[in-house]
Amino acid sequence: MNKQALDQMWDQFRQKYGVYLRVLETIPSDRYSTHPVPGMRTPAELAVHISSTCVRDIAEGVAKGRITVDEAGEGKSAAELGNKQALIVFARECFDRANAAVARIGDAELAAMVPTPWGSSWPGAVAFHIMNDEFVHHRGQLTAFIRLCGGEPPFMWGYAENAAEYKPLAVAEPAKA
Repeated sequence: MNKQALDQMWDQFRQKYGVYLRVLETIPSDRYSTHPVPGMRTPAELAVHISSTCVRDIAEGVAKGRITVDEAGEGKSAAELGNKQALIVFARECFDRANAAVARIGDAELAAMVPTPWGSSWPGAVAFHIMNDEFVHHRGQLTAFIRLCGGEPPFMWGYAENAAEYKPLAVAEPAKA
């Protein structure tokens, strides 16, 4: 992956993140600190994990040459944020920081080996693939939580319904006959 490919991937990821924010909006406020599935993170803990560890920390880590995370503190962070609106604001702030980091990343950072807290080092480009895999996996968990809470999740490719900053940048014109 080079910088041009990262920018293309990041544009699609920005749109996926917009759907994720709508997923967070769909979860009932009174269910954020509950365990819809015993033994799994609460929706609040999962939102902190996705927004910080999976997105912000990986993007910033590739930019600075070392991924650092505080997974042990995610539960405390979720509790301190305290409510649905604060979690959504946090999620937006994490994306803004990740977006700023991606803007600083070039071909050298994508090719460099990046130490991680998970006992291995990855090329920067691979870190973005792992970030995307983790993001989609955990967003799926939240989607299941919505259904367990009696809600209807947003369509996973419903990018046109995202907030303006997360909508597709350009729409292809239909082919003319």
